[in-house]
Amino acid sequence: MPIPIVNSIASWFLKKRFHQIDLFLKYPVEVQQELLMSLLQKAKNTEIGKQYDFDSISSYETFAERVPVTTYEDNEARIERARRGESNIFWPKPIKWFAKSSGTTNSKSKFIPVSEESLENCHYAASKDLLCMYLSNNPDSQLFVGKGLRLGGSKELYRDNGTVYGDLSAILIDNMPFWAEFSSTPSNEISLMGDWETKLQAIVNETIWENVTSLAGVPSWMLVLLNAVVETTGKESLFEIWPNLEVYFHGGVSFEPYREQYNKLLPKETFRYYEIYNASEGFFAIQDQNSSTELLLMLDYGIFYEFIPMDHYGTSEEKIIPLSEVEVGKNYAIVITTNAGLWRYKIGDTVRFTSISPYRIKVTGRTKHHINAFGEELIIENAEAALRKTTELTQTEIVDYTAAPIFMEGKEKGAHEWIIEFKTPPKDFDFFSKLLDKSLQEVNSDYEAKRYNNTTLRAPTIHCARHQLFYDWLKNKNKLGGQHKVPRLSNSRHYVEELLSLNIENEKHSNRA
Repeated sequence: MPIPIVNSIASWFLKKRFHQIDLFLKYPVEVQQELLMSLLQKAKNTEIGKQYDFDSISSYETFAERVPVTTYEDNEARIERARRGESNIFWPKPIKWFAKSSGTTNSKSKFIPVSEESLENCHYAASKDLLCMYLSNNPDSQLFVGKGLRLGGSKELYRDNGTVYGDLSAILIDNMPFWAEFSSTPSNEISLMGDWETKLQAIVNETIWENVTSLAGVPSWMLVLLNAVVETTGKESLFEIWPNLEVYFHGGVSFEPYREQYNKLLPKETFRYYEIYNASEGFFAIQDQNSSTELLLMLDYGIFYEFIPMDHYGTSEEKIIPLSEVEVGKNYAIVITTNAGLWRYKIGDTVRFTSISPYRIKVTGRTKHHINAFGEELIIENAEAALRKTTELTQTEIVDYTAAPIFMEGKEKGAHEWIIEFKTPPKDFDFFSKLLDKSLQEVNSDYEAKRYNNTTLRAPTIHCARHQLFYDWLKNKNKLGGQHKVPRLSNSRHYVEELLSLNIENEKHSNRA
């Protein structure tokens, strides 16, 4: 089909969709309230609906009073029953698909329910919205001249008791309409391969001959793939391989640690980066502007949002608030109620609102991925801002990193311990360490106060990781590819101790700031 016709069809769809988007932009609270009431009515005759008498709930206040906030562990027994084929437990329609997700904090797998409604009205709807927003912002786009290179998970789909589980990306690929494969690469067969390292080379071998115009996937693993493409072809720039490449749709982990490496592989000012915010539990937000990385919170995907201010998270003063009460600049944990039967569910992510008209956010980290051993409340957003400044000033590049506390022992004050793998290491490691410490103080006043005169925290200990340390660590855990992530910050020393034991060359490179 000629490109002008394809773009015209997309433009028609966009105009139709923008009317709906405009509705939640103008009336966000009303749209969310109506959505909540709809979800409650749909599920009123389910097991959980009868337990909390959904049919009699007519306001958010009653919903918040009656239905408890939950975690995966609270829902696990019901989810396991659904996986065995039971119906009408937490959603009226049978749940056929379950997205397998272990994250980074627990080796035990989670199985997140994916209903027909969430598949069609959330995940697939978001993919269409993303493309339409991009085309609206870039009317001269030639996106449909070629194919989109998608990098999904490395897990095959497993069938049992009439239900299916696997990586969310595998579920999405497996259920796409047949014509969607013609506009994507690699083939479904390769996309669903189980072994990451075999799959990686298969993707390279197939895609280097394609006319790739877009990329989609998690930044850390996509970078591994793109470096393999460059190495295989002997080219310096990806534009030598794919001259029509114009945009990278990314999500899953923060893009900031990888930005400079991508800029070197994609040295063109007109190349676009578009961020998305999705998870096994749903698709939440989309970058809707070329010039801003803020994400528009999508309010009509069948997800009702609540938030917990992080300054009181996990304390006796913890409070859950609706969207109408959030404030710009504050950090919140997200609580969701979804069209897949998750009711007031803590997903473990934190966000900061950059705007409330419309509601736009930045993802700041995970509720469990921060360091607050000494009252310093260091979050991932702080860590990556400090690292970005430090790497710019020292002309270094980072592959991966993690950090954890060194707890006080006797008269010895506490500290933070970092393990950083460099692509381009610092020429003066001592200067890098001191600059990182200084940058952390500049972006986090609590950390600065604890570091003042070494009152509570002494200077951080920083280790230079050996080549592929984090890759090998993930490989040992069978977590290569997909959406598997390195835990950036932790209040526990579990990850740091495991990595240090693998980092057999670390002692000759380590240095105390």
